[in-house]
Amino acid sequence: MPAPPRRAEILGIPLAVSDYQEVIAWMLSMILARSRGYLTAAAVNLVMSAREDPDVLRAVLGASLAVPDGQPLVWALRALGNGTATRIYGPDLMAGFCESSPATPVYLYGGRTPEALELLSSRLRARFPGIAIAGGFSPPFRELTAEEQTSVIGEIDASGAEVVWVGTGQPKQELWMHRMRPLLAAPLLVGVGAAFDFHAGLVPQAPPWMQRNGLEWTYRLSREPRRLWRRYARYNPLFLAEFAAQYARHRRRGSG
Repeated sequence: MPAPPRRAEILGIPLAVSDYQEVIAWMLSMILARSRGYLTAAAVNLVMSAREDPDVLRAVLGASLAVPDGQPLVWALRALGNGTATRIYGPDLMAGFCESSPATPVYLYGGRTPEALELLSSRLRARFPGIAIAGGFSPPFRELTAEEQTSVIGEIDASGAEVVWVGTGQPKQELWMHRMRPLLAAPLLVGVGAAFDFHAGLVPQAPPWMQRNGLEWTYRLSREPRRLWRRYARYNPLFLAEFAAQYARHRRRGSG
């Protein structure tokens, strides 16, 4: 397996200290080598879910690479001395890969509805001429039956996809990738969270200045308060408190 970018731990989760160019180059090297792995664009929500749920922790630690999707995670990496850390935002990673390698066959697993998935496909084809979308599936909001799972595995493998973009939300997509990784032939599974909704135009993205200043969560909360308020109310304060403890330990080691 090609060596991933350098990583550093935030609350026990190793995150890439990298940039888009290096991560996309690693993805292409995985495809070229026919190695099988999975990548997650980790937000604060995922890091904190992994702190509480052993299954999520196993899924995140099982990833070949986790990149810091949230700006607070980038700030945390830099505070620990990783000055070159940059945000690897799931939607932009997906767009960057599609732009640089449109001929690479991809499969789209996710979407709110089959109609939303079809809208995503049409918008990606319009934005990235020549993009090779090998297939797609919008799973129901429940666990697949054994027969449905077997059918999906067969469809993805038969499509010839080399990258499976997974947009079912965190941590659901990480649990799915961890479970499916041994069963799928595609070299890469890539979890990109809300990227499907953003690229389909179903949910607007926060303005760049809010993203740069770590305020994207306030924008998303204002757009989808019923779905997101519990996540942010619980995990944001917990992340601040637990990272403060990690930072204090880091300072003590540095002065010792």
